[in-house]
Formats: sequence, structure tokens, C-alpha cells
Amino acid sequence: MANWKQQTLKLKKNHGWKAKPGYKIFVAERGAVRFDVPRDWIMIPDSVSVKFHDLPPPDDNCRLEVSYLHLPPAVDWRGLPLTELLEHVIKDDHRDIIARGTITHVERPDLEYAWTEIWFTDPATRRMACTRACLARGSNVQPFITLDFWPEDADRFISVWDEVLRSLQLGQYVKDPTRRRLD
Repeated sequence: MANWKQQTLKLKKNHGWKAKPGYKIFVAERGAVRFDVPRDWIMIPDSVSVKFHDLPPPDDNCRLEVSYLHLPPAVDWRGLPLTELLEHVIKDDHRDIIARGTITHVERPDLEYAWTEIWFTDPATRRMACTRACLARGSNVQPFITLDFWPEDADRFISVWDEVLRSLQLGQYVKDPTRRRLD
């Protein structure tokens, strides 16, 4: 994920891309991962992930982060439940954990995901903070998505989380992004 290249392309008539009003479409690696994010959020890629912030850091109140990996195609991954993988990931969380929520597992025809919520003490501010963490799998792509926010801002940002999960698509590769033609 270290070689990020942002491009702005003029979309052709009847291009087929659609996002919820107020949102824009994020596509990584020609369609390996795709979801909608608020239109005015700021994207900051780094060597291992892409982060979206509601405001420029350090004044942000919410951060959405995604990283992903490609799974070997010759393996039937259904034998490795996402709920167990997510439990393992959050068990190893190094932060000052206050509480963990239950894990929700969702199966769709095109992908599955498991997500949970974690409350922790932010080390910089010593305030309680919240993370929603999701591990998804589909078309041999496995993203890990997190949303960090202050609990008092939950009403503003839970809808962002819901839209990310609703719009999430994996392994829907696009040959021509100006027309959204799938390979």
C-alpha cells in the first residue's frame, strides 16, 4: 500500500458512479476496496493505510482509516471466521481499554464483515475515546477499517460508519474509471 497515486479524472457521460448525497467515492487499487466517505473529509495516505479526517489534523474529531491485504485465492477462507480474527485483533490492542462491545457479524452475497466498538482512554488528551473496528472479506480482499471519535460526537459520526459499511465493495475491479467498466 506504500505506492499511492491520486488522480483526478473527468468522468464520461453516463459513467455509472453513484454516491449518497453529501458523500464521495473512495476506490483503492482500481476496485480492490471501495466505499463512500463524506464529501468534505480530507484524505491522507501513508505507507500502510489511508486515513480520512473530518477536519485537518490536529483539529480533527474523527478519523476513518483503512488498510487491506490480498488473500491467496486457492484457500477457502470460510474456515477462518472473521469474528475470531477480529477478537484476536482487539485482544492485542495496546491502548488503555475501558470497555469492549459485542461483535456483530454480517453476511452479504458479495462479502462478509465483523465489527465491534472499543472505548479507551486517549493517551494524548486523557479523554475517553471510541473506536469502531471492522474486518471484512470478499473476493480475496481483506480490509481492516476503523473509525475513531469522541463519544460526545457519536451522533455525528455513527452515520458515517453505517454508510461506509453499507457502501463497502471488495474486488470489483474497474478497467476504465471514467466509465466504471468492471474487468
